[in-house]
Amino acid sequence: MKLIIISNRLPLKIVEENNKHTITPSQGGVATGLDSLETTMDKHWVGWPGMYLEECEEKKEIDRQLADHNFQPVYLTPEQIENYYEGYSNSVLWPLCHYFSNYMHYENKYWEAYKEVNALFCKAAMEIIEPGDIVWVQDYQLMLVPGMIREKISDVSIGYFHHIPFPSYELFRALPERAEILKGLLGADLVGFHTHSYMRHFISAVYRVLKLDCNLDEIQLDRRVVDVDAFPMGINYTKYYNALQDIHIWRKAEEFKTSFGKGKIILSVDRLDYSKGILIRLKSFEQFLQNHPEYKGKVSLVMIVSPSRDNVDIYAELKNEIDKMVGAINGTFSTLDWTPVYYFYRSFDFEELAALYHIADIALVTPLRDGMNLVAKEYLATKKDKPGVLILSEMAGASNELSDAIIVNPTDIKEIENAIVQALEMPVQEQLRLLSSMQDIISVQTVGQWAKDFVQELKQVRKHNVQLEQKIVEKKNFEKIREDYDKAKSRLIMLDYDGTLVAFNNDPMKVSPSEELLDLLARMNKDLKNRIVITSGRNRHILEKWLGNLHIGLAAEHGAFYKEKGMWYRNTPEIKWDDEILKIIHHTVKRTPRSRMEVKDTAIVWHYRDVDPWLADLRVNQLVDALINPCSRHNLQIMKGNKIVEVKSSDFSKGTEAKRLIEGGDYDFIMAIGDDTTDEEMFLALPENATTIKVGKNTKTSKYNLPTQAQTLYFLNKLIEQKVYSQIEI
Repeated sequence: MKLIIISNRLPLKIVEENNKHTITPSQGGVATGLDSLETTMDKHWVGWPGMYLEECEEKKEIDRQLADHNFQPVYLTPEQIENYYEGYSNSVLWPLCHYFSNYMHYENKYWEAYKEVNALFCKAAMEIIEPGDIVWVQDYQLMLVPGMIREKISDVSIGYFHHIPFPSYELFRALPERAEILKGLLGADLVGFHTHSYMRHFISAVYRVLKLDCNLDEIQLDRRVVDVDAFPMGINYTKYYNALQDIHIWRKAEEFKTSFGKGKIILSVDRLDYSKGILIRLKSFEQFLQNHPEYKGKVSLVMIVSPSRDNVDIYAELKNEIDKMVGAINGTFSTLDWTPVYYFYRSFDFEELAALYHIADIALVTPLRDGMNLVAKEYLATKKDKPGVLILSEMAGASNELSDAIIVNPTDIKEIENAIVQALEMPVQEQLRLLSSMQDIISVQTVGQWAKDFVQELKQVRKHNVQLEQKIVEKKNFEKIREDYDKAKSRLIMLDYDGTLVAFNNDPMKVSPSEELLDLLARMNKDLKNRIVITSGRNRHILEKWLGNLHIGLAAEHGAFYKEKGMWYRNTPEIKWDDEILKIIHHTVKRTPRSRMEVKDTAIVWHYRDVDPWLADLRVNQLVDALINPCSRHNLQIMKGNKIVEVKSSDFSKGTEAKRLIEGGDYDFIMAIGDDTTDEEMFLALPENATTIKVGKNTKTSKYNLPTQAQTLYFLNKLIEQKVYSQIEI
């Protein structure tokens, strides 16, 4: 078994000396986390090496060096980088996910390049993937890769982690390729995010765009579930906590202290990007200086901005605005011996950053949107027995964990100004107390723990999906069922109707039995060993109209009525519906477009199959809450089924009907097939040796599973055929 990481970039640096290229592995966050994993698995990495070379001896030498590090390169042309990376990834997905949809620049060629490059990554990965391997795909540049790999190999664990925010459905729906993107991600067994809010947005998008059933943190597909969870990424805590033990870093810190003077230092570290809130931060600092003249000469902002895409117009304009604002602040407030803003437009290495973190009195981290933001955690980690205050944007993923920071709205200039004053005036003991509390969190939730948690959960999800797979009625399971069926002398076969024998549809003409279904039931009933019973939630009049001529058993309204030997019997006294209950459901129908109420003899049903999924979830909870008291007074049961809420007597169910049927005969083969929670009551009422088959979502209550309704008739036809079974096609 191997662990195969797929990311846009390989964790390496290519250094050119004397016309020769040398590969040096680099330690980014993901690489650090994976290196700390305690595993016997070989680790392989698939990604772009950061350069493009035509076939030549130099490229062969680089490939040999890459292979020595278990790196599998994906070489991208300059045109592919322009359209896939700069184009679709960073001009479409990045602004969309960071809530800057007005900055999106869309061209059709971007999407075509994105698909093309994702396919190249898949192809490169397939050269090393073997059955049983674990594949972990990283981030928004490769959202199609999980689905592409799943199409090519099923016996593999696939995880995907999204390192940036995932937008709300209202934003995500603006993406033309929204369905393709989601289908690509659902190729994974586990989809991970930094926070539960991103996780919630993703599930909402899947629910609304793909119309898939989502059960809390699970998305139900035909043959498996996709688990969705939050894994807050951490840092290499020990590395930062012990950084000042390095004499070179300590000396660098002393140099910075001398350079920046004796005043308090507010530190700001960002990559050049519109999502980082740099201009608002500068405006807040300017307003702080204007409104608090007592701090002039006593506080400086040290602002580091790492260059990024400044050849792109939006970024070039942002840099120009930053330059102007820094110049204006310094021009207005600086003195001969004091500079308000120290501005560095360059990248700082680890040693320099650690030294700055150590001497900074305040870290000002105010992104407008950020997946996590590790700068906040790095700053806290370096404050070893030294005070400091973190001012943190509520829009950064890290704010979920670091609640002891001063949390601010990154768009509120006045709030940021007040936070600076609060930080400057905070007593040292209070600073140390809050730092210690946050260090306790980040010292445990490290990048290594992040990687470990993800891989462990991925293994668990895969194990669960393998168990589900083993319950699917294919060759081995079918042969067992067929063997039990053939040798039986007396059989009871209970079949649900809607969602089992026919597909769900609100049009009555489309759920009435087809000639194929009627012929199948007639052939099954012709076998004298069989007792066929259709047990349904529908009323007896409909069942009689559709199936009455077949001379089979019928159970209507979940067993409130049943038909035997041509006669209908009632299981429960007539119910006089309480006006309060009727008004509650009428009110829900009125407030919920495309829903409807059905009144049966023994039940009232609210149907919401065509209702918007989010609204449906809301209304279900509201309706159940409103019905609890009146239903309990009248000894009525509230039952949530497949896109329905039903109020009925608690005296009968498909479970009680199943028990009645069993008591009426001596059967050596009992089989029940259904798709709903009401059918699970039937499964639970049957003896352990019964053959129970859930259609659709796989559950623990059944022995076997048919992933889709369309397979039910095929299965039943094969079961009663006289010829030898070959294989059920799924």
